[in-house]
This record gives sequence, C-alpha cells and structure tokens, in this order.
Amino acid sequence: MWRKYLYLIIALAIISASLPTKSYAVCKGKFFNPITDIDWWGIFPVKIGGITIFKTKIDAPSVPGGSPICICGKPPNIKFGIKVSFWDPARLVETVKDAWCFPTLGMSVSSGGFLNGSASAKDRNSNEVFAQSHYIWMDIFALVGLFIDYSCFSPLDFDIAYITEVDPTWNSDITAFLLNPEALLFGNPIAQLVCSADSVSSNMGITVDPLFWCMGSWGSAYPLTGHWSGRDKTTANAAIAARMIYKLSREGLLWDGAVSYCYKFPTPIWMKSHYRLQEARPLRSPWVLPLGRSDLIWGAGANPPISGGHGAEDNFLWILFKERLCCMGIGL
Repeated sequence: MWRKYLYLIIALAIISASLPTKSYAVCKGKFFNPITDIDWWGIFPVKIGGITIFKTKIDAPSVPGGSPICICGKPPNIKFGIKVSFWDPARLVETVKDAWCFPTLGMSVSSGGFLNGSASAKDRNSNEVFAQSHYIWMDIFALVGLFIDYSCFSPLDFDIAYITEVDPTWNSDITAFLLNPEALLFGNPIAQLVCSADSVSSNMGITVDPLFWCMGSWGSAYPLTGHWSGRDKTTANAAIAARMIYKLSREGLLWDGAVSYCYKFPTPIWMKSHYRLQEARPLRSPWVLPLGRSDLIWGAGANPPISGGHGAEDNFLWILFKERLCCMGIGL
C-alpha cells in the first residue's frame, strides 16, 4: 500500500533535484500528514441502519428513509447488508498560484513559467485570480489502517490523478465551453440573482442541489476553469477547488457514491451537497465547509503572508470529504 506512495516521492525528489534552485522558492510547506491534518469530526454524521451515531450541524447526509436493510446485485450475486452513511476524506484537491507546486508533498517540480496563476506576486493588484489545480487519490482510511476490512471501502493507492497544467480547457473560458455549453443559460442577472438563495442556505450549512450553477457565496460554478473574478484569494481558491470537483464530475472522472447504497454513478450535473472541503494548506483549518459558505465565517487567517509574500501563501490544499452511502454486509 505504501510502496507506490514511496516510489512517487522518490521520483519527484529526483526530478526536483535536477531543476534550478529557484523552483523551490515558490512552493514551501511541509509534507501532508493524514493523521494530524484532517479534521476527523468531518466524517460525521454517521448512520448505521438508520440510527445516527453522532450528529453535526452542517450538511446532514441526505440518507433515504425506509428499511435499515439493503439488498444489492442480482442472482446469483446478491448482497444483503445494513445501510451505512458517512463522509469519506478520500481525495485531495490542490489549488496553486505556482504551477507544478504540490502542497501535499511540500515541494515543486518546476518553476511554472507562464502557467503560474494571476495571484503571483507580480499580479497582486489583479481583479482576477487564476490557479492551477491537482486532484489526488489518497484513501485516508486505508493509509491509517481503519475500516479496510469492511465491504464499504475499496482502498486505492496514493496517486496524482489529474493536473490542470496539461489541460487546455482549464486555462481558457472559451475552450471550456466545450465542457459546459449550458453556461450560456445561466450567464444572466436573473439566474445569478437566484443564487442569493443558495448563498443564504450554504451559510446556514445546507447547499441547494437544484441550483447547480451556483456556489453559494463563492459565485457562479461556470465556467469550469481556474479563473475567478475578484481579489479575495481565500474565497477564490475555495471556489476553484469546487469547480474542479464539478469539472471532474462532468468529465466522468468523479463518480458520486451518495446516490445509491449499492453503486456509484456518474453525475454530469453535480450534487454539490455530497461534497465538503477542509483547508489543510497553507494552514490547517478546524472547519469542514459546505460548498459556498462565506469566508467571513471561516476565512480569517486562512491565507497568511509567508516569507515576505513570496512563500506558501496562495498555494492551497483542500481535503475533499465525499458523502458515502453503502451496503455493509457479505455477498451470497
């Protein structure tokens, strides 16, 4: 389980050693620690057989009612079990101003060049933020040795699964139109005015799935790129991380495990209430966020200046909590 993780670290270290020294200056930090960097309260509420084990005040799982028993599959492969729901911190999303910077690893593998975001030091007065993003598989429960014997978990190795530096649709709003042509329907004042309802709701801890083009207080979900209008870097990076989730859902690379107890499904139109974010870099946040919650509530001190404005600030790592429904039992 750790072997692939170790090989990746060694490979990145070799690549970094062959690069100019200046490539390290833009990406400082420390290696991600799954034990101390995760807010473990974020996995709650947990329900087993319809009984809530522990409650929280945000984003209660949208668990269907009915029998606590579940039946999955078809003869002769039928599985009986008990309905279970929880929040799984199985993925990481990085949003970085310095291209090829990996806050998860605390290192950079390139100086970035023209791929750097508009939040870099020379563009700090810009009215637009641009960040690259990375999507990382890291099955936390498997890494720390929890629950891996249960049928609800299918442990995955550590892997950097997606990087936007090589994706032309991430850098261009026009090219991204190929992925989200429906953006034309929601790029008007009326559609955006409706988003105020989602903003109020998300600040109370509940996101509104039918308003899929909205991200609460974070603005519009479209276009599915790394560009965000505004100067607030903390809000911008949270919004860009959320767009990354939507983008991967649209591309069929992120399947939703909270639609059914038996299967995961592709969701080209995302169910945003099935996802939460927690900031882990530049600083570990004690808050697990429903998508769209205003940074006036959680963002104070979340992006401190480091090394005179040329260090780790504006390079974010977010822990992605995915709501998970499963049928815990044995196959017959």
